[in-house]
Amino acid sequence: MNPTQTDLQREVAALLVEALNLEVAPESIDPAAPLYGEGLGLDSIDILEVALVVSQRYGFQLRSDDEDNVRIFGSLASLAEHIAAHRTEAG
Repeated sequence: MNPTQTDLQREVAALLVEALNLEVAPESIDPAAPLYGEGLGLDSIDILEVALVVSQRYGFQLRSDDEDNVRIFGSLASLAEHIAAHRTEAG
């Protein structure tokens, strides 16, 4: 267990790993590491997939034209923070 991950970050990390079939342990994802590029190495297709599973799981839409997407998908921590602020489902 990664002591730097919050409960929601652990939950979102597991969701990422499951949705994208990543070959990393959810607890090994650094909450501050970038999701794009050198961090987790996600690309725009991966982000679309993440947006879909997040909307299904947490009951709100992540829009592709949202100007905050760079910040929202900047790291596990920022994605979890955005989910915490906007979710309508408990998970």
